Amino acid sequence: MAETARLVTENTLEFGDLLPDGGALLALDLGTKTIGTATADAGWRFATAGTTISRGRFGKDKAKLEELVTARTIKGLVLGLPRNMDGSEGPRAQASRAYARNLAEAFTLPVLLWDERWSTQSAEAAMIGQDMSRAKRAERIDSHAAAVFLQAALDALSGGGL
Repeated sequence: MAETARLVTENTLEFGDLLPDGGALLALDLGTKTIGTATADAGWRFATAGTTISRGRFGKDKAKLEELVTARTIKGLVLGLPRNMDGSEGPRAQASRAYARNLAEAFTLPVLLWDERWSTQSAEAAMIGQDMSRAKRAERIDSHAAAVFLQAALDALSGGGL
């Protein structure tokens, strides 16, 4: 359990230290019904929106995520932390922290908790700018939001962290 706690951090420097050789990253935008995914290349340059997974119990989620982790040779996870606009944390943030601990334990991978405020709005604005239909936006918003906060995390990682 102590090892698992060491794998979960909000500090990009600590996260980077846990991944001295870089490696592909998987970001997760955890919703109540779905999980949006995005990936980053091993050099931590670009975030790309992935698929949206139907969410269930952690065991079911784990099986689907394990497929992605294995297929993409994922070395670390970035999980959106839904803070309130004033920076405080409510029940959803606490649920995300618990999910992060479960991920670290299940995959023995470092997990970076990333403040996801405004990621959904940024993703939606970008998709509207691409003239994407409302139906397609609804279908893809979670994975695009994951790409938005993953890119912010990548920028922080390559710039020395927060």
